[in-house]
Parts: sequence; C-alpha cells; structure tokens
Amino acid sequence: MSNRNTLYLGLGAALLASVAMPASADPIFNRIASFAVADNLPKDADKSKPTSSEIITVSGDGKTLIYSDSPYGSIGFIDITDPAKPQAGGIIKVEGEPTSVAALGDTVFAAVNTSKDRANPSGRLDIIDIASRKVVSSCDLGGQPDSVAISPDQTFAAIVIENERDEEINEGALPQMPSGNLKVLALKDGAADCAGMKTVELTGLSEIAPQDAEPEFVSINKDNLIAVTLQENNHIAIVDAATGKIVNHFSAGTVDLDKIDVKNDGALKFDGSMKGVLREPDTVKWLDNDRFVIANEGDYKGGSRSFSIFSKDGKLLYESGPSLEWKMAEAGHYPDKRNKKGVELEGAEVGKFGDTNYLFVASERASLVGVYKDNGAEPQFVQLLPSGIGPEGVLAIPSRNLLVTANESDLVEDGGARSHVMIYELKEQQPNYPQIVSTTKDDGTPLGWGALSGLVGDLKEPGKLYAVSDSFYYASPSIFTIDAKQAPAKITEALTVKRGGQAAQKLDIEGITTDGQGGFWLANEGDQAKLVPHAILNVNDKGEIKKEIALPEELLPNQTRFGLEGITRVGEGDDAVLWMAIQREWKDDEKGFVKLLAYNVKDKSWSAVSYPLDKTENGWVGLSEITAHDGQLYIIERDNQIGQKAAVKRLYRIALDDLKPAKIGDKLPVVTKVLAHDFMDDLKASNGYVVEKLEGFTIDSDGNGYAVTDNDGVDGSSGETLFFSVGKVQATN
Repeated sequence: MSNRNTLYLGLGAALLASVAMPASADPIFNRIASFAVADNLPKDADKSKPTSSEIITVSGDGKTLIYSDSPYGSIGFIDITDPAKPQAGGIIKVEGEPTSVAALGDTVFAAVNTSKDRANPSGRLDIIDIASRKVVSSCDLGGQPDSVAISPDQTFAAIVIENERDEEINEGALPQMPSGNLKVLALKDGAADCAGMKTVELTGLSEIAPQDAEPEFVSINKDNLIAVTLQENNHIAIVDAATGKIVNHFSAGTVDLDKIDVKNDGALKFDGSMKGVLREPDTVKWLDNDRFVIANEGDYKGGSRSFSIFSKDGKLLYESGPSLEWKMAEAGHYPDKRNKKGVELEGAEVGKFGDTNYLFVASERASLVGVYKDNGAEPQFVQLLPSGIGPEGVLAIPSRNLLVTANESDLVEDGGARSHVMIYELKEQQPNYPQIVSTTKDDGTPLGWGALSGLVGDLKEPGKLYAVSDSFYYASPSIFTIDAKQAPAKITEALTVKRGGQAAQKLDIEGITTDGQGGFWLANEGDQAKLVPHAILNVNDKGEIKKEIALPEELLPNQTRFGLEGITRVGEGDDAVLWMAIQREWKDDEKGFVKLLAYNVKDKSWSAVSYPLDKTENGWVGLSEITAHDGQLYIIERDNQIGQKAAVKRLYRIALDDLKPAKIGDKLPVVTKVLAHDFMDDLKASNGYVVEKLEGFTIDSDGNGYAVTDNDGVDGSSGETLFFSVGKVQATN
C-alpha cells in the first residue's frame, strides 16, 4: 500500500518562507532550546501528573537554571552549560508549595507556602545549596510567601507575604483577612539573618481594601529601595531595605482602553472600549534607580492588558495601553475566549546586554514575550518571542546573551503540552518567529486571525495563497489572503463567508480550493451534536455562498464528528472533480483506513477510495489536508500528539492516474501512497516543542509547497502558528 522510494521533493529553508529573511541591522533574540520540566522528574515519578515551572533564576556562574514547581512541590535544576542543549539537573522535594526562587551565587532562596488553608497562612524561606541540592537552613515567614528578590549588592533579601484571597469566597472580593506584608532579611556572605528579619506592614496605604494588603511582587534597585506591587489593591509601595520604612506609596491608577476586543463572541473585533480600568500590577522590575516597569495583569477587577513605567516618586512616565496586545493579535496570538482581560501581561524582566537596556514583557494568555529597548523614554518595540503556555517567569542572563522563560501551564491531564522552560539567545541573526503576521488596518487596529486550517494557492500569482479559519471563530468564518513572498508572510485581507448578506453560521471550514471562476470551494467539517452539516460550499469572490452540497445520504448513517479536513479540485469547469479527505475512520471503515471522497461537478455523483493510515504507538492518526498538483494528490497525515510523543507529521502523494474511485456503498479500492516529505524537522526548526496540528498544505503556481499549523485560537495552546515553505515540489517515477 505504501512506497517510500520514488519521490523527489526539493527543500527550501525549512522554517522560513520561500524568500530569504531580511538582514537584521541589530542583534535579535531567537529561541534556541526548550526543556520539558517533566523530563526532570525521577524515574519512578508519575509523569501523568502536572508539573510546572513558575518562577526561574540562575546560579552565579550562569550555568544552572533553578525554577519553582508548585504542583510537584519541588525545586528543579537545569544544566545550561550548553544552552542550546539543556540537560536535566534533577529536583529536590520541599515540604510545601514553592512559589518563588532567587539565586545568590551558589545558593538559592526558595519561598515555600505551607498554609493549611487561606484563613491560616504560613510559610518559610528555604536556603538551598545548589551543588549538593540540599536545604541548609530555613526561616519561618509567618505567612504565605510569593515573590522573592535579592538586592544587587547582595546585602538584602525581600519576600512578599501575599496571604492570597480565596476566589471562591464572596466571589473573591476583598477584604479577606489576614493581611499580607513584606519581609526584609539582611544577608551576609550568602547567609540570611532570620532572627533579625523585619516585617513591613502594608496596610492603610491603598484606597482599595486598605486593611487587607495583597502584595504580589518585589524588586530591589541599586540604592536598596524595594518596589512592591499590591495587585488587588492597585497600589505600589517603595520601601527602604535598610530601615524597613515605607518612603513612598501611590495608586497604580487607571487606564482608558480604546479599540479593543471586549466580547467573547467567536469573532475578533477590535472596536470596543473600557474606561477607568484598574491597572492591578503583577510583576515589578526596576529599570534603573529612578524608574520601574509594572506588568498590569488586571486579574482581580481589571483587564488593563498593558504595561506601565513609573518613577519612584509615583509619576507615570509611559503607558502602553493595548499597543502590545495589538502586535500579539497581528501574530495570531489573541485569546478571544479571554478577551474580558485580554492578553494579561503578567511577567516582566529587564537586562543590559552590551550597551543596550532591554525590557521584556510576558503575556500569560497569548503566550508571547514582547521585547523592547529601554531608551529612557518611550520603549522601542523590537520583536515578539514565542513561549510555551502561560509564561510566568522571565529571566535575563546578559553575561551569556541569554533570555529564559518559565511557562507555568501543564496540560498533561487534557493530553496537551507540558510545562516548558525555553531559552533564547541574542546575536546578529534573522528572526525565526513570527512566521506569519497580519496587516494593520487603517484605524491602527490589527486584522485579527488564528486557527488556520486549510491552504490553497492562487491560480496565477506565485506566493499568493488563501487560508481559512475553523470553527473557533464561529461568528466570523473567513478566507484570508496571504502574501508568502514577504518574510514573515503577511495576511493582507480577510473575506467573510456570508449567507444572506450576514456572516454564515454553522460552519467549521477545514479546507479550501479554487473553483476556477474567481471563487472557492470550501470543505465544512460537520458535527451532528452541534447541528453542523458535513458539506461542501461554493462561494464567489465576495464570499457569498452560492451552492451548499451535503454529503450523500448513504454516507451519513456512518458519520462521526471527524469529517472533511481538506478539499482540492482536479480539472476545469463542469469537468472538474472535487477530492476531499475525511479525517478519521467512520463507522463503516475498516480500522486504520479512511475515505477520500470524489464529487463530480457535472453529474453531481459521489465516489470514494480507501486510504491506509500510518500506525503509531500513541493516540490516533488522521488526515488534515489534500491538494492536487502535477498529476498527484498530496495529503497531510498526522497524529494527535505533541512534543516528544509526536511521530507522524507527513506528506504523502497518490498518482491521480491510479485513482479508480468506486460508488458509495461498493467495496472501496485501497490506494497506494508514497512518502513525499516528513515535516518533523520543519516543526522542530524554531526550537520549540512539536505542535500537534499540521493542518494546511498547498502548492503555488510556481510549484512551491507551503504548510501551516493550526494554533486553536490560542485556547489551551502556545498560540504558535508555524508557516513555512518546503521549496519546489516534484514527483518522479
């Protein structure tokens, strides 16, 4: 059934579009490695349970990363002697829930929550020797700790005691006693003076719940001034580390947001607004002795989706508003299901690399890091970096030109990605992400997109492609025009698929092909439970549906929700035959075999062949795309696995002359497939984990092959869309 020895596929640059990336005038960051923290677990550990990498730090020599793993109750170590090849350094279990870490030379200070419940908070600070992986001493903190910071001169440690609220009580409303506070410890030769620990009370400062301070994050400047964010209180305090005195405090204020998406409605529409939104800062980092940046997560009342720069005297120096969110939306990372709070900028970091001060801002929900140059005034945007799911910790290591993110989310229980630590390097190079972005509209807002599920090339113009989005954007089914000659590729237009003049409902578009008359044929994947029909649609150049053709009745009794995943056209006009791929076995299929359906446009008849699927040890294997080119049908076959378990991400071809489809209901002939290309190296080329959904493939009018992955609308995914060329596609016999 399968032959793997008679095909030539010319390859271009695996990860990039078919044109070369422009030379970079300045150094930029690229991801060089990813490390799944589950790989750090002991051999006898249950790896089906969630792990995490939340806050991350590095040893004094810059060669060992240390992270807090709250769900596993451990501190993890990663050897980055070679940062491009991180090695497992093991873990140590601690009694409690580690919430933060900060390193000082060969020592790690780990905050550990030991609270029995939120009403009775407790915790301690464990001092851990990196070399021996042992706790050498501990300090009782008298409450539930969160953030930890070490002063630049290594003479003080500051620990936030959050005593966090219970979101299940009174809908999480403040106050919820006891209040949190700040602990300050003097350090000498790396040892903490637990007996001399100062407690800085933070009550009575904020306008919001002043009796219940909820400190979140801490940072110390070179003058040993401690900046503390009180997230739910929307407040900031400045504390002198030496005396423990509050030298200033002020409200984080509010922000007016215009041109944002405010509705979870299955469409990306940046036409809403929110006024007077509380910033509610999470991470704080000093930019210098006088300025600091806050990442405004807006987790309590807010949705501020911004970052801000303040002076230590409380003056607002810069407010990003939704500008970074727009850039993330242009990269296809906007989380529509979270749009009340937007991308939730949570993590931040600063670092001086050479003569350049960089500022990094991480989005928990878009799973991206924005990189800026800090020039002392308005930050200069540099680039976006792809992260794992839910970046929480961001760490700059300027001595090695490295940046590191710790990604909190672990979706193993849902069959998703594990928590990862990701490493980036700064040097003169071409950026390898994003690989596809959208244009900015005339009003300054992004052309929203995501969940790309099918591709087709323009009939005449090389490098011009069309893509469709799937049912994630159920209220805005769209056909996107892509200019693949640019780098990154550019989505230049979005055409809404309409029925009766309105955006069509009950669509899950998984495939697209041209109709030869300026319009398109679309493949709609049905789901009987959602009343979505298995069908093919013919739309004109205005996106209007002109024909809706249901699958034949004799097929439907055996239907499942895994329906049409691609469509392509062979022939012209009334002589055309449309070929479609069914993703997985239907009830009348032999296990391991799926149907390729054929529809004759002239006589409206249906026929089919049987396609043999590859086998894999994990999960299932199915089809994701079908495209005709030069006498061949090219088909994407993939498994539903990610990361190290991913095994099948392949392109097969079938000679059209060998296709002899049978009538529906008759015995279907089994086709012979030939391996055309294995996409695994392409999916690894940006040094992230292998994503699951390789969904689209097409060949343009010059014979160049292009592939794209589906990012699920950033719902429980990293949000990464990989778009790349495989160069000239040729089949030889």
